[in-house]
Amino acid sequence: MKKVIAIIILTVFCCPNIGFSQEFFNHSYTVSTVIQIAILLTILSLAPAILIMLTSFTRFIIVFSILRQAMGTQQMPPNQVLIGISLFLTFFVMTPVWQKINQQAFKPYLSHQLSLEAAFVKASIPLREFMLKQTREKDLALFAKLAKITPATPADLPMTIIIPAFVISELKTAFQIGFFIYIPFLVIDMVVASVLLSMGMLMLPPIMISLPFKLMLFVLVDGWGLIVGSLLQSINF
Repeated sequence: MKKVIAIIILTVFCCPNIGFSQEFFNHSYTVSTVIQIAILLTILSLAPAILIMLTSFTRFIIVFSILRQAMGTQQMPPNQVLIGISLFLTFFVMTPVWQKINQQAFKPYLSHQLSLEAAFVKASIPLREFMLKQTREKDLALFAKLAKITPATPADLPMTIIIPAFVISELKTAFQIGFFIYIPFLVIDMVVASVLLSMGMLMLPPIMISLPFKLMLFVLVDGWGLIVGSLLQSINF
């Protein structure tokens, strides 16, 4: 099972540089061809979960979803656009990590310089470093306490603790950013609702009046550039 997980992680995080040639399948010294084919089929179902849980994709998609809800544009931008933006921002952030994994683990593994177990260890180092930079010590301490582990340093923690702590930290960061994004739009909604109430226009939905103002404000301040820039700056490279 450990070999299966190692193959999946090496394959997913080196996907821009993978060519599944005959040489890859001829590595009989690691696992059999049948198991390799089964692993490749398993990747199709596990790759989305790995991409979401081990990268900053969660942070990006939550912030963009909160932004859309704060603006009150219903399904604009559509889900496909938000997922696409989040996905390519994730590629931008994770490319240095993938390059390290490719150079330090995947290429030596394909050239028979490393065994599968050694390649797995080498591949986990850059990924571990990235996740630890984004993870709060409080979240690490929580899962370490629940697992009854007292490591000397956070780097000594196993991935089974680092991954859930990383996910919790990403969720917390995303909601913090989303809160500050929501405030200006909420102020506009309150002002418009107060004006309509004072004018006695109780039957007119405030969202119909506030939406153009929110769109105008967002465009004038270059909202997409500010939000994307702030999200990228919130990543500890």
